[in-house]
Amino acid sequence: MGSIGLVIVSHSKHIAEGVVELISEVAKDVPITYVGGTEDRGIGTSFDQVDRVVSENPADTLLAFFDLGSAKMNLEMVADFSDKSILINRVPIVEGAYTAAALLQAGAELSVIQTQLSELEINK
Repeated sequence: MGSIGLVIVSHSKHIAEGVVELISEVAKDVPITYVGGTEDRGIGTSFDQVDRVVSENPADTLLAFFDLGSAKMNLEMVADFSDKSILINRVPIVEGAYTAAALLQAGAELSVIQTQLSELEINK
């Protein structure tokens, strides 16, 4: 397996930027791309923007984090068309992304990261 990176998808530009600002403090070497809000600076997500940030991330495998349902839906659609392995995580966006970023920076294996994330999973 190649490199592992993170993709953050939020309905809000401020949420996405805030999550990236936080996790960048513990994961300076982890490839992170993100999108928040719509192209017209509104609240929402779009397939095209999610596809762009997935493509821009240099990693082969992406751990994806989202805030609400349509962000997940756009990630799922992009995953269907992408050559990259995209692992969509149903966890709180801040805690999940932070956990994954810190573990990646520490050199943890993907299986260890996924086990840790499974403990944060939202089941509803």
